[in-house]
This record gives sequence, C-alpha cells and structure tokens, in this order.
Amino acid sequence: MKPKAVFNWSSGKDSALALYKILQEDRYEVTSLLTSINEEYQRISMHGVHVDLLQKQANSICIPLMKMEIPKEPSMEQYREIMSNTMMEIKSQGISHSVFGDIFLEDLRQYREEQLKSIGIEAVFPIWKQNTSDLIHEFLDLGFKTIVTCVNETYLDKSFAGRIIDRDFIRDLPPNVDPCGENGEFHTFTFDGPLFSAPIPFEIGETVKKTYPKPKSETSDKEEDYVFWFCDLISK
Repeated sequence: MKPKAVFNWSSGKDSALALYKILQEDRYEVTSLLTSINEEYQRISMHGVHVDLLQKQANSICIPLMKMEIPKEPSMEQYREIMSNTMMEIKSQGISHSVFGDIFLEDLRQYREEQLKSIGIEAVFPIWKQNTSDLIHEFLDLGFKTIVTCVNETYLDKSFAGRIIDRDFIRDLPPNVDPCGENGEFHTFTFDGPLFSAPIPFEIGETVKKTYPKPKSETSDKEEDYVFWFCDLISK
C-alpha cells in the first residue's frame, strides 16, 4: 500500500505543479488538500482568494479539502498551536507525509521539516531546487492557467495584479523578480489545467491596496509597511 499524504494547497501555480508531479509519480495516496484560511475574511492567507473558489478547485481536482482557520493576526505561538493540533489530527488518520510546493527557501523548508518531525510526519518537496524559469515554462506547456491575485509593491506595480501568466507576463517581469514569485513577489490562483475536471469559473473584480506592518529592525525603531495590491476574484 502507498503511504498516505496530505497536500499543502495554496491555490496557486507552484501548488498545482507540485501536486501534478506527485500524482504522476504515484508514490503516495493524496488524501486531502490542506489550506490555511483567514477565519475573519474566509480567504486564503496571503493569496486573498475566497473559500468559494478554493472549494471549487478541490471539487474539480476531486480531492477533499481540509481548511485550517487562522486568526487575522496570530502570534507565532497561536500559529504553532493551530498547526500542531491540525497535524496531530491528520496523523491520527494514518497520514505519514505532508507535501509542499516550496522551491528554494531553505529556512522555510527547515522550519517545516522540524515542526513535522516532532509530530512524526515526513515532509515531501516534489519541485525542490528546480530552476524556476524552467518550472514556469513547464507549467504553461502542460496547459495550466493561472491569474495573479496579489503583488508585493516592493517588486511589482499594480498593473501586474489580475494578469494571466503567459509568456508575455514572464517577459515583462523586472530582472529582480523570480519568474515563480518564490520570494513573495506575487501570488496566483490556478483555474484550469490537467489537474482539473473542468475550469474554475470566476470574474475579475476590483484591485485594492492593503498594507501590513513590518517588524521593527534591530537598528531602527521606524516601522515600514508591506504594501500589496490584491485583485479580487468573484466566484460565478
């Protein structure tokens, strides 16, 4: 029997490609998609996608959805407790592996592995250390379609929010922006491709600006804000 795995699903392109690859390898039985949700707004953390569209993705992929609700501004202690309780519940269901779409953030991988190891679950990274330019072109060649839901204004201006990722989009990216947005430059919602039994229907709403406080640095008491542009997607 194949070991059971939960897939950490963000709704975006990296998740979609990693899930596609893990299903093609057929080494694990993926029992559910796990997604962090802002409990106040009922939207995917950072991506800003409403749970209605998230559920439609899971229905089209034909894998059950598990939502992990997170407070609006959780402390690290709160987040760890919620994550630990969720993963303990998952482990009790006979699930031994947790799959991620991370590519090259070493600190994040180490954090995930350490937290899961303490529970007795092994982390799996199907697209780890692969060239991100190759990955985005492979994603498009496979027939996936994805839209930019959020951009970090430090790297990209408002005009990139709400764009479908294609070759023109990749060419338009500034040189300092990773083509997969792996440094948090942008986030996406994948709405069609080989994973889906049918495309996810949606309409593009307004684009809104939101700011989030940066932590104070050790050398300065001045707080700067992270500025993001969110393109609202409306379920049809």
